[in-house]
Amino acid sequence: MLPKVMPLRKQFFPVLLPAFAAALSFGQVPHNDTTPVTPPKEEKQTPTPPERSSVTHHELNLNNHTIRYTAAAGNLLIRGDKNEPYGSVFYVAYTQDGVTDPRTRPITFLYNGGPGSASIWLHMGSVGPVRIVTASPEATGNPPYQVVPNQYSLLDKSDLVFVDAVGTGYSRAVGNATEKNFAGVDQDVVAFNKFITRYLTVNQRWNSPKFLFGESYGTTRSAALVDSLENDGISCNGVILMSSVLNYFEMAPGLDNGFIDDLPSFAAIAWQHDKLANKPRDLKAFLNEVRAFARGPYAEALAQGQNLPASDVDAIAAKVSAYTGLSVQYVKEANLRISATRFRKELLRDDRVILGRYDARFEGTDVDAAGENPGYDPSSTGITGAFVSAFHDYLARELKYSTDEPYYPSGRNIIQSWDWDHHPPGGGFGGGQRPLREPYVAGDLADAMRKDPHLKVFSANGLFDLATPFFKTEFDLAHMNLEPRLRQNIEFGYYPSGHMIYLNVEALKQLKADLANFYSQAAPNGM
Repeated sequence: MLPKVMPLRKQFFPVLLPAFAAALSFGQVPHNDTTPVTPPKEEKQTPTPPERSSVTHHELNLNNHTIRYTAAAGNLLIRGDKNEPYGSVFYVAYTQDGVTDPRTRPITFLYNGGPGSASIWLHMGSVGPVRIVTASPEATGNPPYQVVPNQYSLLDKSDLVFVDAVGTGYSRAVGNATEKNFAGVDQDVVAFNKFITRYLTVNQRWNSPKFLFGESYGTTRSAALVDSLENDGISCNGVILMSSVLNYFEMAPGLDNGFIDDLPSFAAIAWQHDKLANKPRDLKAFLNEVRAFARGPYAEALAQGQNLPASDVDAIAAKVSAYTGLSVQYVKEANLRISATRFRKELLRDDRVILGRYDARFEGTDVDAAGENPGYDPSSTGITGAFVSAFHDYLARELKYSTDEPYYPSGRNIIQSWDWDHHPPGGGFGGGQRPLREPYVAGDLADAMRKDPHLKVFSANGLFDLATPFFKTEFDLAHMNLEPRLRQNIEFGYYPSGHMIYLNVEALKQLKADLANFYSQAAPNGM
């Protein structure tokens, strides 16, 4: 029997709106009641594989100190209410050798988002013991690709476990289960809770300091997961949120929040591409000025909608133009509301260049310069081939892991069938019993922080990220209704990069330094 989840109705991969995902189901042919119904065939069970792992031994030199570590690439089974396996979860774990007392050694569980993305991006690009060399922000060339020791790995601060969500990577539904049993906000949290519980048990790590590290939708997962684990008696020391999406309500059509959230990111990108008439020297001070305008005069103007006086339209359009590098006429024709998609096409239109969504440092050429929307995302196409090819080679050659199963960097149709309902702490918004139709998980994170006042949160943000803009993350984390002493447990980092902060090696270097300090605070007795 599968695990019980309350009834639900409903990156490095794009975050689709729940309404759009739901719309994909329209157009189904209705059932004709006069047509004889064929009795259902007996359900076929997916064979349950044994738990196995490939274990190899390696060395990494960090800061003139040699770390000897063990890599284990394998799978663990998670079980439902009747103790029957319903999922096989693939992971790659890196653990430092020679640790006499695991209670002093932190352990971090890392995963990507989507929903429907494997952990390949964090695994091979960020804080693992190796990383793929890219030409970022240029498109990386053709194979062979280079995998090098990662001088900015977190292995000196924590053991690392990279986890693939079921339906991605080599993780699969087994037994009577299907991917639908995992494709949902709450279903996904249940599965990750079970995997972490299983890993801690098998590897005797229950008393180790624990951290969650998610990117993109992985931050949505982390916010709900840390509360789920806390409710089961598994306290975490820290949560790292990289490129966050914590509140889907702001994405509803007709709301102006998205335009307000994006404006500081537009300003940072225009600054990066030298599209400001009087480019400020101090980017930090400039963005503080744009933040104040966005939450003040700009938000007030948009709130008036079509009733905004013409003189105010002119004044606001001039200010938006000065901050974004777009023409006053374009801003006015867009009714003061510039979407991220349009901005990517418009900013460098005169150069016949489009910008990346995940990382607007990346540039590309389109089929024409007249269109309204970019034809693709150069920050995605510019690195995907390198990551996929190099990862397969690394897994087989270095980690000695082999299987006949295909590896899915992006799960098949997972996001199209995703159940977006979420049961937050208290049963619903304001303590009601109905689920949220679009997930709001900042409340889950706040609930975990109230229950565990020692829990610390680090929010990592790319200044040139148009998928999860930093100003929106600041808003969401500032509206959790925390008491002053708990607010001090939240720390922010800002980096000259995009959604995948680590693609800029200088940003990765800064990120590692910030995270090393964060781990020292969240697990002061860790080694």
